[in-house]
Amino acid sequence: MSSASKALELLSLFSKAQPEIGLSDMGKLAKRDKATTYRHLQILEAAGFVEQNVTTKHYRLGPTLLQLGRMREATVPRKAGAEAPVHTLADKTGETAHVSVLSGTSLFALVSCESPKHSTRAVIDITTFPLHATASGFCALAFGPECLFDTACKNLSPYTDVTPTTPDMLQALIDEARATGFARSEGRFESEIHSLSAPIFDQTGGFSGAVSVASVASRFAPELERIIMTELIMASRDITKSWGGIIPPSVEIAWSNSIASQTEVETTS
Repeated sequence: MSSASKALELLSLFSKAQPEIGLSDMGKLAKRDKATTYRHLQILEAAGFVEQNVTTKHYRLGPTLLQLGRMREATVPRKAGAEAPVHTLADKTGETAHVSVLSGTSLFALVSCESPKHSTRAVIDITTFPLHATASGFCALAFGPECLFDTACKNLSPYTDVTPTTPDMLQALIDEARATGFARSEGRFESEIHSLSAPIFDQTGGFSGAVSVASVASRFAPELERIIMTELIMASRDITKSWGGIIPPSVEIAWSNSIASQTEVETTS
């Protein structure tokens, strides 16, 4: 991996909860020595990707990213095409809904809407979704480029007791997602949160992101699961159409079979 690539990896460490990071903490988070971390930060600072707070000496995201974000949205309006479906999804399910977008081998948060009906709800406070622990990540592994699996397997660190920590465990979740059309994380990133995701496709015909619903585990009953699955299908179709894509027939078939199976479960329970 080039020095530029390693430097750019540092950008994913910033979040709403941690908008500024000091040099020492940056090195610990990136698992790099202080000298190497400083050199990579200098590369980013020279390009305007980060800047240093003159008071705290901590680093924060720089103005170049704002310019690039505006240009990206102006030329490829992903966020605008996802906002209305995400708000509808949150309203219909009563749970937190969000969309992530794939860029290279990373899955970034694009837009989210917290549950409008519950005070106890999932909160999306991360900027990059771990491929091996989140429903969005499993969705990317199931429907995205094959190279993502190797990327995910490089860091299978556990977030909870049920986070997949071996390639075989991860592969089983990927296979399930492909078979059902939905990826799920039942306490694998946060122990009290259950999430379901559906893939989004763009004009290239390939996977471009995931639309997801995150629910508090205690509310995740079969009836709510069916509602979430049904509304995820609608949201995925809407966003995919907005992004110039088409849902592959294999995914539509998997969705149809999953909804039918879920309906049978509710009928017999």
